[in-house]
Order: sequence, then structure tokens, then C-alpha cells
Amino acid sequence: MTMLIVFHGENAGSFSQGFSDLLALGADVVTLPDALSSEADRETYAAADVIVGTRYDATLPRPSALSLFHVPGAGYDAVDLSALPASAVVCNCFGHEQAIAEYVMAALLARHVPLTDADQRLRAGDWKYWAGALDRTHEELAGKTIGLLGFGHIGKAIAARAKAFEMTVHVANRSSVAPSALVDRSFTLDNLDGFWGTVDFIVVSVPLTAETTGIVGADAFAAMRRSAVVFNVGRGPTIDEAALHDALASKRIAGAVIDTWYRYPKPGETDVQPSRLPFNDLPNVVMTPHMSGWTNGTISRRQRTIAANVARRAKGEPCVNIVGTGGS
Repeated sequence: MTMLIVFHGENAGSFSQGFSDLLALGADVVTLPDALSSEADRETYAAADVIVGTRYDATLPRPSALSLFHVPGAGYDAVDLSALPASAVVCNCFGHEQAIAEYVMAALLARHVPLTDADQRLRAGDWKYWAGALDRTHEELAGKTIGLLGFGHIGKAIAARAKAFEMTVHVANRSSVAPSALVDRSFTLDNLDGFWGTVDFIVVSVPLTAETTGIVGADAFAAMRRSAVVFNVGRGPTIDEAALHDALASKRIAGAVIDTWYRYPKPGETDVQPSRLPFNDLPNVVMTPHMSGWTNGTISRRQRTIAANVARRAKGEPCVNIVGTGGS
């Protein structure tokens, strides 16, 4: 029988184009909308051998013969493993760390090398940054300290690039990280009081769990340097929403670059603010719409991971990046 592979939703559907070309086996590849409003769509979903999707719960049809549920990203907190059939292996994929590391470095460089402002000023005849006088200097990254809250795929990719810019790297992670060519100092998550005040920049990339929800809160902001800049490229609620707004509004910290948020548009919604609080009124925050890892390179790398796992499952071989099984 021909394998039925279903890409469910707009996000997952982004990985369907050209996917058949990566498979060395016969398969029907179908893309379904986020809302399975028709009976035909629900029947197709229920008949799938493989589902690529970002969420699963009991409101969706039960795919009783499902062999593989593959999240096309790292986060699988919206997948209810216990609701899936026991036959299903559940996997995730990465491949976004290169793009996210470039996003972080771009934001850091933008704060230190004022190319846009220099260009706009010089077009008007203003030589503000001209070399030769102390009052016209600008900052550089070399010698600054970056703190990485989370040292998985993303943290390691950022550390490698930060070291290329001669930065000092501090890491806070669930388990201790030995000093290395990438890490100058490490902390564990139960010793964060000593971490916050040691760095110029804090990049949050921990996954969202009960342990990490609100891990960056009012106490953390109070312990940070006033010159600190916080980045969130992990999950929004790992930083306490109100505490972050208060720290920025009161200028307790210098700024933030936030890519992952507290509210997201539902299908069909437009003009949705990413928080119940008016971050858009604050001048010291850079707001981006969960875009840091969304590149052509990320899609290509993740497609290859998903296709390889489909092939492994079809051959009865172990998959990579298994996060659980159905019925667990």
C-alpha cells in the first residue's frame, strides 16, 4: 500500500513543497488546512500513516494507524502525546539554530555599529561618526559578555559566533557545562542568582516547561546590569510578561529584542498585538514576529530530517529526535 503523508496546517504545509522528491519510496503527500472543516479533510487526516504538524489534541480526528507524528520544529508542547495512538513515534527537528544565531548577531551588531543612522546622517551632510574625535566613536562587540540561558542547539550556535567576535560567553543550563573553547563560565538553573549580573546580554532559548515558565522574572531583572539587553528566541512565557514590560518601561534594563511572544494570531485573525501589554509603545524594545529561525535554509534542513525519519520508520529502523510515543 502507498503511504499517506499529511502536512497539517499552514506552518507544516511550508515543508510540503518538493517533499516527495526527497523520498525514495512511494507516498501520497497531502496538505490540509489548519481547520479541518470538511468531512473529507477529517477522513484524510484520520487515514494518515504520517502526520507532519505543530499540534495534536483530542479535538482532531484520531489517526488510528499512525506510524509517525513529526513536528516540523523543535517545540512540541502543543502535541498531546497521550491522545495519539500507541503505534505513533513522535519526533521533532532542529536545523533552525544557524538562522537564529545569525538573527541574534545581527541584532547585537545593529546596536553597536550604527550603519543605518550613519548613512541617513551623511546623506544630509552630517558627519557624526567621522573618525578622529573621541565624541564620534561607536561601540564594538569584542570584550562584551553574552549570557546564554539554555545551551542546546541554539545556544551552541550563538556561542560559536560570539567567540568569532571575541566575546566572553557565560552559560546557564539545566546541567553544568564544562568550560571549553566556547564557554568561559557556566551556571546551573538552580544558581541563576549568580548569572544575571555577570553579562551584558542575555539570550533566552530554553524550552517551555513547568520549570522554565517565568524563569526570567522580576528578581532576575532586578539582578541584571542596567545596561543589559535581553533577547527571547525560545518561548515567550519563559520570560514573565509583566516583569519584562516593567523592566523596560522603568528602564531597569537598557533594552530587549523579543521574537517569541505571549499572544499569536489565530487562523483568519489580523492586526493582533503580541501581548496584552503595550510593548509597542516602548522605544527600547525591538519586536519581531517569531521570524528568527524562519529561513529557506531552515526549511530545507528540516525537510531532510523529516524525510529521513519517514524512511527509517518505513524500514523499521529507529528514528532520530524522538520525543515520545503515542499513548504515553
